[in-house]
Amino acid sequence: MINRIVISVGLLLLSCCNATGQQVYFADGYHGGIYGHYPDWKTQFIVDQWTLHPGWKINLEIEPETWDSVKVRNYPAYLNFQIIATDKRIEFVNPTYAQPYCYNVSGESLIRQFDYGMKKIRNHFPYVEFVTYSVEEPCFTSCLPQILKSFGYKYAVTKNPNTCWGGYTAAYGGELVNWIGTDGTIILTVPRYGCEKLERNSTWQTIAWSNSEEYLDACFAAGIKHPVGMCFQDAGWKNGPWLGFGGKTKNGSIYQTWREYFENITDGKTSDDWHFSQEDILPNLMWGSQVLQKLAQEVRHSENQIIMAEKINAMAYLLTGKSAGKNDFDEAWRTLMLSQHHDCWIVPYNQLTKINTWAQQVTEWTNTTNNLSEKIILNAASVLFSPSLSKNEETSIIVFNTLGVKRNELVKVEIASNLNENEIVLVDSQGTQIPFIAKKENNNIKLAFSAIVPAFGFNTFELKQGISEVAKQKSGVVFLPDGSCKLENDMYCMILDLSKGGRIKSLIAKKLNNKEFVDGRNAHSFNELQGFFYKENRFYSTIDQPAKITILEDNTLKIKVQVETKIASHPCSQIIELQQGQQRIDFILNIDWKGNPGIGEYKQQDNTRENRRAFTNDRYKLSLLFPAALKNQQLYKNAPFDVCKSKLKNTFFGTWDSIKHNVILNWVDIVQQDEKYGMALFADHTTSYLHGDDYPLGLTVQYSGKGLWGRNYEITGPTHIKYALLPHKGKWNDAQITTASDCWNEILTPCLTNKIVPVKSKTLININQPGYEITALYKGDDGELYCRIFNAEAKADNVKVSFDFPVKKLEEVQLNGTVVSVLTIDTKDGQSVVDVNVPRMGLKTIKITL
Repeated sequence: MINRIVISVGLLLLSCCNATGQQVYFADGYHGGIYGHYPDWKTQFIVDQWTLHPGWKINLEIEPETWDSVKVRNYPAYLNFQIIATDKRIEFVNPTYAQPYCYNVSGESLIRQFDYGMKKIRNHFPYVEFVTYSVEEPCFTSCLPQILKSFGYKYAVTKNPNTCWGGYTAAYGGELVNWIGTDGTIILTVPRYGCEKLERNSTWQTIAWSNSEEYLDACFAAGIKHPVGMCFQDAGWKNGPWLGFGGKTKNGSIYQTWREYFENITDGKTSDDWHFSQEDILPNLMWGSQVLQKLAQEVRHSENQIIMAEKINAMAYLLTGKSAGKNDFDEAWRTLMLSQHHDCWIVPYNQLTKINTWAQQVTEWTNTTNNLSEKIILNAASVLFSPSLSKNEETSIIVFNTLGVKRNELVKVEIASNLNENEIVLVDSQGTQIPFIAKKENNNIKLAFSAIVPAFGFNTFELKQGISEVAKQKSGVVFLPDGSCKLENDMYCMILDLSKGGRIKSLIAKKLNNKEFVDGRNAHSFNELQGFFYKENRFYSTIDQPAKITILEDNTLKIKVQVETKIASHPCSQIIELQQGQQRIDFILNIDWKGNPGIGEYKQQDNTRENRRAFTNDRYKLSLLFPAALKNQQLYKNAPFDVCKSKLKNTFFGTWDSIKHNVILNWVDIVQQDEKYGMALFADHTTSYLHGDDYPLGLTVQYSGKGLWGRNYEITGPTHIKYALLPHKGKWNDAQITTASDCWNEILTPCLTNKIVPVKSKTLININQPGYEITALYKGDDGELYCRIFNAEAKADNVKVSFDFPVKKLEEVQLNGTVVSVLTIDTKDGQSVVDVNVPRMGLKTIKITL
């Protein structure tokens, strides 16, 4: 009997070893969900396979909302799964609500994806623990360590071996690494090993997807003691254990949950520190395609709207005790998060429902978010107004500032009035009359004025009957003898060359020692639109044709012109706006396409395995170019809760196996080598940018042709994008580029009433030094307020935060609610002041008990 036991154990050990005699491991599991692939039979199938194969362990990456559907559609299977959900053989590895790519959305969106997703899963499976972050798609970004650790995670995995269509992470290291985030947070990680190559004759896999002999041999040669492969099967596939089961697993692979692999197989520690950069994420989406461009614009707009709605609602709650309903916020976040689903971005043309494609559904989802956000803002404004009516012809304009800095920016409103524009006056909260621009259309007055609004608060302006002080007309637009046109205000002198498509021939920044920002010797022109039209086999540019200019506005507050020309045979126009006292220059590009021209390196064919891709090399896409007079340029770019200094010599690549990180989230900034001057480029959507040692900064505008999976990414309507330029002194942080970007995204928000506003002006939260962002202020599920602060630019870690409302207690908490410390409150002039330590690129969340 004893001999039989020994023989059985020996056979078992042999079955768990490969040809070299070393044990190898595999992370199996399922990926998908109700919005991806998750058939009704899947839940019971998982239960049955899990029961049938006691040696099988699985990692689950299932969209949390899936369980709502399973509970309704297949309740017996749901109950069966509840029984096994917390067993050690199952690990939930990605609880994000809609499995976003992470690098392409805002940092605050990313936090909510985890928060809402974890709560949803725990609604169904209360005792589930979230320990390891692992994904099937390339859902990574550089700030993840601090977000994961703050939610209670211990480990991470940067592999995604079987679904690399949309990209992959850089190969680095061996068995374990310390992934060091941008703020210094460390999380123990299984990387995509340095020896984990991309698979030959594939455009979606690394060699780790099946524990092949090639992969395992490479691991052993690299000194990896416990090599582990990975494949999270699509939930629509009817497979059980991916590499076989019993004593017949491929190469003797042993199935492991990621948690058990870290804690029971490896040493659980390493001295290999990986200072992970945003450029270690190598994404490959259809940048420049019209469908993705529109989708990204919709998501960006909704991200801005819901954050502003939350903050304005919190302001009203602090002053009145009244708040919008939680259900409105939850639904607004839900539809925004769904619009960030990775499938929206990589397969936008695929059918999601019988009626809508992913892209069409994004429009519906973001419309819901926008409508709810507008409702919340209007409700917040209304509770601040006294019910006492003022005179009928008087209107109060309350302007909200959701940022932690004082602002002076142009605000636009439309007011119903029987008066003419010359029969009104506008006064601020101090009663001082201020200039404005007004235009009467039917029974409405369109009004624009410069509003000074205190940090994180509001100011009130009143429109009354009287003799107006309208902003005066001026001669800021001048046509020069050589046929060019000069735009000049207090900040800039810009010359447009109308003989060459309206290119910017000169841009002098008056406040920056009259620095010229246009490199006139460059082969490309500044603000030129250029691209390769492959059907005609040639590059076209707007400088090929003359332009005409129309003056839209020319007064003491702003200059606004429209420049019309063509790109090839397609009419296009740019609106350029210079505002008094504003460093940022705003642009709107419109292209009225005639048909569907092919734009890109060449005509892409259908072969999905072809390594070379026509849709990857941005040099051939239609792009806006900005050759700046900045020598030996360095480039910085923002990412969720991060700013990355680029190490790329250029952004150009043409094959799937040579992807470079060329993504602009909100902005990129170029600075000359001596860091004396720089120029930032802002975009209204996530897309790609262009830059190189021998190539100017550019913004991708249009690709037209076949793309991923041979799908034809057509031009189906006009192109409409907004962008902005900001010349500056010093590096990005000295110039407060992050703050400027926030101002462009979270605009000053006006609300109108003919009621009395009891409190005319107010700052609710004040930070005593620049460089810090108030990324969120919202009412939590527990009824308390939560304020999140991000150190984006400040060199100092310590900052004083003042709360100008009654406070009982302030606590620093983790994202999972765990209290880190109770903050010491110093009361000064009726304000509660606390010292908060926020490292560079770090986040701190403060729980406010009123």
